[in-house]
Amino acid sequence: MKIIGTMFVILTLLGLAGCAATAPPSELVFARAAYQHVSTGQAQQLVPAEVRKAQQALALAEASFKEEPKSFMTRDLAYIAGRKAHLAEALAVTAAGNAATAAAKISLEATQAEIAKTAQVNLAASEQLNKEKSDQLAIEQTARREADVRAAAAQADLVKLAGAREDARGLVLTLSGSVLFASNRSELLPAARERLNQVTTALLATKDRRLTVEGFTDSQGSAEHNMDLSQRRADAVRSYIVSRGYASNLVMASGMGETRPVADNASSEGRANNRRVEIIVDRPVVQR
Repeated sequence: MKIIGTMFVILTLLGLAGCAATAPPSELVFARAAYQHVSTGQAQQLVPAEVRKAQQALALAEASFKEEPKSFMTRDLAYIAGRKAHLAEALAVTAAGNAATAAAKISLEATQAEIAKTAQVNLAASEQLNKEKSDQLAIEQTARREADVRAAAAQADLVKLAGAREDARGLVLTLSGSVLFASNRSELLPAARERLNQVTTALLATKDRRLTVEGFTDSQGSAEHNMDLSQRRADAVRSYIVSRGYASNLVMASGMGETRPVADNASSEGRANNRRVEIIVDRPVVQR
């Protein structure tokens, strides 16, 4: 009758588990049923210490299920709790003389071996996980250091190539319009491609940072024409940078026309300085 009663409790708990939002694993369902049976039977009086061990093991399994319901650790802890409950029941039977001494000893040894085996497996898994985490952290730290070195070298190259300067927006590279384009044109000159090759090679070392390409003209001609020309020139430089491997979604182009002159448009030298393309490299995001 005890066996029938135990099976009824187990089947009832399995049915309830199927309706829960997060169903407990079968090991936990059986552990709950096994503890319910042993805690209400003769074991509570005969071997209370073993019942407490089963209760503590079940509490650990329940806590693990609450935190990580689908983990192997939950299943292992539940399995151990079930085995402890069965062990308590076996010891109670032995103490009451309801089972042969030899059978109880075999059951006890088997249960202890299972518990020891599971504990060894869990320990090995925990050590392996800690090692993998440590190795991954070392790899990430090395990668960050290497990226910092490449970025610093790239910035030094950009300063040499394009007279880069820092402002509130980031690193600003200035390329003369006369080097990049023929008068009143937006097609890149052959010499411009060679220059942009050097600049883009350095930029690729910082390819996780956003770029803004801004085109500028002098004040000669209508403002509308200058705005259109500066936009086409900015687009041409952007397209070339993207064609060299920079992510297109990280590069924007804007035509600024004759706005923001850096020199007086009254002289030819001043107008030449104002005809330019600027590439702004955003400041890197600080990793926390």
